[in-house]
Amino acid sequence: MLERIARRIDRMEQFFGAARPSPGRSQTQTDSRVRAATADTFSWATRYTKTRNEHWMEEGRPSPYEHFPPHGYLRDLFELLEVEGERVHWFEKSRDMMVSWALVAFFTLQAMKVPSRGVLFQTQKQDKVVQLVDYAKCLYKHQPKWLRDAYPLKKPLTQQADTELHFANGSYIAGIPGGADQIRSFHPWGFLNDESSFQPEAGESFNEALAVVKGKIVFNSSAGPGWYADARRDIIRNEEN
Repeated sequence: MLERIARRIDRMEQFFGAARPSPGRSQTQTDSRVRAATADTFSWATRYTKTRNEHWMEEGRPSPYEHFPPHGYLRDLFELLEVEGERVHWFEKSRDMMVSWALVAFFTLQAMKVPSRGVLFQTQKQDKVVQLVDYAKCLYKHQPKWLRDAYPLKKPLTQQADTELHFANGSYIAGIPGGADQIRSFHPWGFLNDESSFQPEAGESFNEALAVVKGKIVFNSSAGPGWYADARRDIIRNEEN
């Protein structure tokens, strides 16, 4: 009798054990899903995170938060940034192209995925710097929970400074106002200079970035006269001009 009961218990354990996925397999599936979601910036931006549109009601959108639109020019932009060996990139934008959002998305994903990867955002004034870093925080926050769990923060968003975003892997995003002297205390992997046409010291910031940034350097701006417009067109002016 006892032997029959024991055999029955063994059969039940085998049945339920086979029906239950092993922890190792479950973890492998999770890792595979995370790798697929973050394999490239275009996939991540258009499927796994969301931007914020302050004019959503006026534009008749269903929500202020939506995925990046799958526009061809955004795919091209992300693929260009992801080319190995291409260090410096220049972009000219118009207001509704979401280029600043796209550049922030590229750098945010890089900081999430790669340990100890520092990124600097620089623009004209402090309030604009806060806005750029807030873009990164918005993109992080509006991912699925399983992606946030895979790439945790050093501390919750509500406990991080307005101009900083720190990840548990040692990576960070820091925002600084315009001026070459603002860059010198950092040695980041990536550098985004936004609205470069409207920064009087953009040229000096570019030279400083060449010296301290080891990875990607991106200058981005809407139209305006000055150093950026000249640099984009290889125009050299002397001080008398």
